[in-house]
Amino acid sequence: MADQDIENAVSRALEDAPDRNFRETVDLAINLRDLDLNDPSKRIDESVVLPAGTGQETRIVVIADGETGLRAEDVADEVLDGDDLADLGDDDDAAKDLAGETDFFIAEEAKMQDVGRYLGTILGPRGKMPTPLSPDDDVVEVVNRMKNTVQLRSGDRRTFHTRVGAEDMTDEDIGDNIDVIIRRLEANLEKGPLNIDSIFVKTTMGPSVEVPA
Repeated sequence: MADQDIENAVSRALEDAPDRNFRETVDLAINLRDLDLNDPSKRIDESVVLPAGTGQETRIVVIADGETGLRAEDVADEVLDGDDLADLGDDDDAAKDLAGETDFFIAEEAKMQDVGRYLGTILGPRGKMPTPLSPDDDVVEVVNRMKNTVQLRSGDRRTFHTRVGAEDMTDEDIGDNIDVIIRRLEANLEKGPLNIDSIFVKTTMGPSVEVPA
């Protein structure tokens, strides 16, 4: 359960947000300190499963053949087989479009070499290389889990953002999501909480409210 101070910050952010004619996301802005982000090993690059979900549609593409591909069709937004991969390798524009509109890729381990060959130059720089799917993994379970996943990625910037929910979710659910993200960051940063300068929560168009870390 999230700290009451976190919930209070979420509540203020939602209350202070002006009415819009669209469903706004709720985002977290995280400011780091005392880290040499020019060193890639010090950068944040984490996938976090949010306990209350993202509150948004997460587009997932599965790269698989055979039965795994058939099962994936029930839960994934798109399934690509080996022939589709080869076609994309010959069409940079289509590959870039696919990368831009897809949140996560999942690929059978046996397909990872082909993914690197055909799509590596497109997906790699965008941080979207697929999550490998081992023969023992249940593709339906993996896809459903990733629908509730967000990516924390700082790159070389001291400030980065991530989605933590949507405006029609409860303060408690959004607070729980934020709590999980803060705990993950504190566990993985070099100096734990000392590497977090400040954290703010806001709706898409609303004002920022500081979150006690």
